[in-house]
Amino acid sequence: MPLETPARIVSELTSRGYNADREAVTLLAGADDPNAALDAVVERAPDEALKLSADHVERILEESADGNGNTPVSTGHDSGNNSGEESGSPGETKGVGSGESEADDRANEVGGDDSDPGDGLIDVSRPEESVRDPNLDARSLEIEGDITGESTGTGEYEDFVSVFRDRFKRLSKQLRSRVNARPTSAVQSMPGGGETAIVGMVSDIRSTASGHWLIELEDTSGTYPCLVMKDRDFADAVDELLHDEVIAVEGTLSDDNDDGDGILFVDSLYFPDVPRTYKPSTADRHVQAALISDVHVGSQEFMADAWSRFADWLHTEEAEHVEYLLVAGDMVEGVGVYPDQDEELDIIDIYEQYEQFSEYLKEVPGDMEILMIPGNHDAVRLAEPQPGFDEELRDIMSVHDARISGNPSTVTVEGVDILMYHGVSLDEVIAELPDEKANYDEPHKAMYQLLKKRHVAPQFGGKTRLAPEEKDYLVMDTVPDVFHTGHVHKLGWGKYHNVLAVNSGCWQEQTAFQKSVNIDPDAGFAPILDLDTLDMTVRQFSRN
Repeated sequence: MPLETPARIVSELTSRGYNADREAVTLLAGADDPNAALDAVVERAPDEALKLSADHVERILEESADGNGNTPVSTGHDSGNNSGEESGSPGETKGVGSGESEADDRANEVGGDDSDPGDGLIDVSRPEESVRDPNLDARSLEIEGDITGESTGTGEYEDFVSVFRDRFKRLSKQLRSRVNARPTSAVQSMPGGGETAIVGMVSDIRSTASGHWLIELEDTSGTYPCLVMKDRDFADAVDELLHDEVIAVEGTLSDDNDDGDGILFVDSLYFPDVPRTYKPSTADRHVQAALISDVHVGSQEFMADAWSRFADWLHTEEAEHVEYLLVAGDMVEGVGVYPDQDEELDIIDIYEQYEQFSEYLKEVPGDMEILMIPGNHDAVRLAEPQPGFDEELRDIMSVHDARISGNPSTVTVEGVDILMYHGVSLDEVIAELPDEKANYDEPHKAMYQLLKKRHVAPQFGGKTRLAPEEKDYLVMDTVPDVFHTGHVHKLGWGKYHNVLAVNSGCWQEQTAFQKSVNIDPDAGFAPILDLDTLDMTVRQFSRN
């Protein structure tokens, strides 16, 4: 096979069980005989090496150069017959016969609100190796909304005022196109009996003795009470409200409004929401992304075997279109995250946890584009938005030139906007809302609520730690095509107004702490997203 492009160099290396630095790939591609150069570099690779460095490649090329300075012409090695079984690659598939890939033929494409994540998903633990041939030139990955390096908050009172004003300004702008709203100060002086609308932040919600709902809405000029009668057809929407989210109401003022004791009887209630007519963008070619989260390396319950089966599968022909790996936080288990966590740690040093995570990351193909955001177990500040990792941790996790962004971030992959958020606020949404609207077994339903509110963590002062900044990085100014979260260790997905919401499960079996709080994780799954259609297939790599 000719190796005239860096893409083919990478594909041939991965087929033999190796990854390589990008500079190393460039050196090989520039050799006079790339086939022979690659053979020489692989043949003389250090024992147990998984990633070939540029220094190693440069040294071998210099040693093999002829008197004219040309790189190797021939090493007597046939590149087409190297199976990679002697390379020391992890999760080798040697000894696997052609009949042992039948599981691949039984793959089920599953999805939607009613899917059972444990039913019909196959174990692809022993795939056959093949040559990947990704189109590197067609790739594009851009990041927006990254707080890293932009944090200005000091925790002063003015910072809190600033972030809430910014939230109100941006979300009220989305709502004012739908209602003719008046400031609360102007509404207070209007004559009774008239109709008006208010856009405000929910400052209080309480039920009356008669079972109606009284909502206090606050804007930049004051507050105003709004009453939702229990018999209104939209009254159940009050169950979805969280403090500090921005909504709009329309209604009729009470007759005594101009006496200073007025109230607005609500006729309509609006969330910023995703338009029902929203049409997501798609990629121009058939390309896929693996969406995963909550790897938790360092935990005694980390599923190393399942991870290796996943990495092995990524090297196969069936996974040749999986060119992106997006990780939504919690790369490691962390230290001191919950009571008595040290009793469940396999690695007790946080830096060693990241070093081990990097070793596992080396198992995936070196030609993949990798992007990671932090989570609440990672070594970053807990308050959201979370900046990406510091330079020391970035250096540790620099495998395959992986990119790191803050939590949350919008990642545009070949035209598809993917909002990545670790998902700590899902705990709050599930705790506050009725079970049929948000629960742990169907985490995507809680994600629907965040899409409706156009904010990933609207409630301040609860379970989710929020950092005050000059602007609110947690607002969804634009509608994402895909919303990807983790954190709750449950697999769930579905579409809300054509936006695909995916919670990708985890790679950690049930811990003693999870058992104590009744969390039964969905572990060892990898959602695979078709970027050209936004269809999704879920692969199972854990053994039942």
